[in-house]
Amino acid sequence: MTDWATWHTAYDDPSSLLSVRLRIVQAHLSAALSQAPAGKISLVSLCAGQGRDVIGVLPSHPRREDVRAVLVEADPRNVAAARRAATDGGLSQVEVREADAGPVAGYADALPADVLLLCGIFGNVSGSDIRRTVAAVPALCNPGATVIWTRHRRAPDLTVQIRHWFTEAGLMEVAFDAVEVNTMIGVGVARAGRGVGGALPDGPLFTFGSARHRCGPS
Repeated sequence: MTDWATWHTAYDDPSSLLSVRLRIVQAHLSAALSQAPAGKISLVSLCAGQGRDVIGVLPSHPRREDVRAVLVEADPRNVAAARRAATDGGLSQVEVREADAGPVAGYADALPADVLLLCGIFGNVSGSDIRRTVAAVPALCNPGATVIWTRHRRAPDLTVQIRHWFTEAGLMEVAFDAVEVNTMIGVGVARAGRGVGGALPDGPLFTFGSARHRCGPS
């Protein structure tokens, strides 16, 4: 079993693959917040870990006061770390919930999102769970919402298929970053169109840890 709190120590090494991925995700998140229409921004991050994606961006971002963020994480140690980081950053608008992010009911009140983070999930769930999650994205988002996702690119590389599933679900691809020096990192950005909404799924989007092969960034 992976110790998900210890797993985060790789972020302390600026040269680690996790740190490289984090910087890419943070850059896309910063851009998404800057480009969001004037007014409040609803941000939801699933399987948020220690919240480094969000908490590493918000303190110095010009739109920080517009953001209401809900971070969903199951590991109580990571939840505690994320809450400390949010407090230290003066981010009272960041709520960290200790919950399984698979069932939507645990964060349905924070939806629809203007920014949705699905980082560190797709490498740790089955292919069918990925497809189910992507198909549900339109129900989780507002029109024009930005979705940021990650998935390793080890064989079999599913990122091409995942990108197709997002398009199939009615989202437009904004960017896809594949770090060519190492096939382990893939970061995608998609934007929801007008055809969003619909009923939230009754069952869980995914069961975390259901992928057969895991190591490194996911």
